[in-house]
Amino acid sequence: ILDKENGLVPPGGVLSHVTVLEIPTYPKLLVVADVAVIILPDLEQKIKILQYTIEVSHALGIENPYAFLISAVETVNPKMPSTVDAALIKVMAERGQIKGAKVEGPVALDIAVSKECAEIKGFKGEGAGEADILIFPNIETGNVFFKTCTQLCNGRIAAVVAGATAPCVLTSRADSEDSKFLSIALAALLAVKKGVRK
Repeated sequence: ILDKENGLVPPGGVLSHVTVLEIPTYPKLLVVADVAVIILPDLEQKIKILQYTIEVSHALGIENPYAFLISAVETVNPKMPSTVDAALIKVMAERGQIKGAKVEGPVALDIAVSKECAEIKGFKGEGAGEADILIFPNIETGNVFFKTCTQLCNGRIAAVVAGATAPCVLTSRADSEDSKFLSIALAALLAVKKGVRK
């Protein structure tokens, strides 16, 4: 994948791990990133990660997904860089610089996935409690969320590396055969949607 001459990364490209989760306690699929590749994404990388998750959502038939940039709070705090990045990305989406999704952020996880929590906290943003996409501020939060869903909530997953010239399957060593099969199926779907021939 990373070979400079024959690899799958375009010049200046950014690779990101995108996971599709099916969780029994949530009514629809969740597309989440990045839980395995980019340790601490900067603003530019977060924009790329968001665009990849939007592409995956569209491939799955989610035409106008609700995307949430996850942080610990809903207010911008310069001492919490994830809130600043999330607010900037939301403004970019509002101005048409990021297309294909309704973007909210910064937002705590409970507001993204629970209408009840959003109402209690007085959050008025669009799509509260109906997240299709979750973008995490760093690999620690994303990875903990991912493993909590699979190990404690009976979540099923499919995962790919996005940003390459062809979708690449990347699963955890401890992933089930079901997860590996679903990841291959997701990569094949994305390849067809992207028009990959080789």
